[in-house]
Amino acid sequence: MHTDPDTLFAQLWESYRQVTPSADRIHKILGAEEGQEIVNDHIALRTFNLDPVRLEVLAEHFLSLGYQQGGEYHFEAKKLYARHYEHPTRELPKVFISELLVEQCSPALQAVVKNLVAQVQPDAVKADDFLYSGRHWTIDYNTYRDLLQESEYAAWMAAWGYRANHFTVSINHLEQFQTVPEINQLLKDHGYTVNTSGGEVKGSPEDLLEQSSTMADRVPVTFSDQTATIPSCFYEFALRYRKPDGKLYSGFVAASADKIFESTNAAG
Repeated sequence: MHTDPDTLFAQLWESYRQVTPSADRIHKILGAEEGQEIVNDHIALRTFNLDPVRLEVLAEHFLSLGYQQGGEYHFEAKKLYARHYEHPTRELPKVFISELLVEQCSPALQAVVKNLVAQVQPDAVKADDFLYSGRHWTIDYNTYRDLLQESEYAAWMAAWGYRANHFTVSINHLEQFQTVPEINQLLKDHGYTVNTSGGEVKGSPEDLLEQSSTMADRVPVTFSDQTATIPSCFYEFALRYRKPDGKLYSGFVAASADKIFESTNAAG
C-alpha cells in the first residue's frame, strides 16, 4: 500500500480526471483564470459489501497512512452504508467510502454483483493502485442497463469499478468565492449543469455543511459487447462551518449526501 498520501491522491486525481473532463476544466478555471488555490476537501469511493472488496478493505489503504474513522452514515432508500475517514495531524482530504448492502437487493441484482466481485483477485485489493484500478470484471451493456433499473449505484460500480467517484473543492480555502451559490453561478456561467436534487445548495449553516455538485460527465465506456456513453464522475464543492468549539465541522450530512449520490444519475 502507498506510504505517501500525496502520491495516492495524485494518482486518484489522474484516474478521475481522465473520465471527468469537466472537473479538469473547472479546476483550471478556478486556478488559472480566477487565481484561486484549490484545496481538496474530500474524495468519495464506492464499493459492494462483499469479500474481498468491502468498505473496510478500501479503508485500510487510508488507515495505513494514519487516517482515523470518523462518522458513519445510513442511506436506507438507496441500500447504502458509509463511513468517513480523516487524518488527525495533516490537512489531508477527508475520505468518504460507501458500500451497497447487496443482500437487501433483488436476487437478480445479487447474482450479477456476486459474479462481478468473484472476478476480483483477492490480492488485487491490497495493491498500491487498487483504489484507482478501475473495473476488475467484464460486463455487457444490457446487464448494466438491468442494474440501472434497480440501483444506479450498482450500475455505476459495475461500469466504472474502483476510482474516485468525486473530488471536492473546499470553498473555505477560496478567496474570491465565499458561498455555494457564488460557485454554482460560476459553474452555470461556464455552461455546467448543477445537481438540483434537493435544491442546488444541499445542507445549511445549521447543518454546519453546505454542498453542491455538477452533474456527472457523460463519456464512452467499453462494455464486453459494445461501447456506450454513460454518466461517469462529478465535481463537488463544500463549505464547512465552525462548531461551538471554534473548529470547522469535519463530518458529513446524510440527507445532503443522499442527494449528492444522484449526481451520477442519467439526466432526463
